[in-house]
Amino acid sequence: MTAQVSERLIYSGKEIPLFTNPLALYLKQAGISFESPHTANWRGYVGSWQIIESDGVERLYLVKLSAHKTYEVIIGLSDVFPGYDKVFAHWFTGELRCPQGAQLKYRHMGYGSIYEYDLLMEFKQGILVAKHAKHNEVPDESIDIDKIPSFLRKQQ
Repeated sequence: MTAQVSERLIYSGKEIPLFTNPLALYLKQAGISFESPHTANWRGYVGSWQIIESDGVERLYLVKLSAHKTYEVIIGLSDVFPGYDKVFAHWFTGELRCPQGAQLKYRHMGYGSIYEYDLLMEFKQGILVAKHAKHNEVPDESIDIDKIPSFLRKQQ
């Protein structure tokens, strides 16, 4: 599988990559699907999100959408959510992963690449309830020859 184009998140005045697809559950429940324009975007869309604070509560909003209705026809936020210029993500409960810092390891699959740290944000029905940073290390991917079954080892 190919590494995927990330969603975008505007948070504290900065635009950062988002390695989570908060719109996926909504689209599944609504029976909406899009066409993949290329192998780096199997879901067929890219959303831009923003965390907006009001009265001390931080909420997740979808603020922009570029989706392939067909390979040639691209639609936007107002096509999926008529009459809205931003949409509160009340359907989203879960964790957003925002990679930060230098890329430590590239993985040619989904959102598998590893960065210096991840900003992890926990949401309940679109409301930010917790956040923390997780520091990452380059994974040890060396092969322990003793763990490979003998019938798979090269005979000498």
